[in-house]
Amino acid sequence: MSTMDWSTPADLYSSAELRPRGSRYKRFPSTAEAVRFAVEELSSIALRSTSIENDYIRHEGEAIRALYYSADYPLRRQSR
Repeated sequence: MSTMDWSTPADLYSSAELRPRGSRYKRFPSTAEAVRFAVEELSSIALRSTSIENDYIRHEGEAIRALYYSADYPLRRQSR
């Protein structure tokens, strides 16, 4: 598996409405921030219909959660 560049800007798309104002698209300055938003802010149901794209790579649903819990994830995770 190749190393993720967590600093690359990323686009988040979801069929569920995102906060604020019901947008279904959100741009993040880094992939790490997009992953954190998806896992910490979206419901499990919304996460299933969410994808994050960076550098022509797409991560969907549970693959996003796997990125969040990967050993090289660079941001502090929300405590349970």
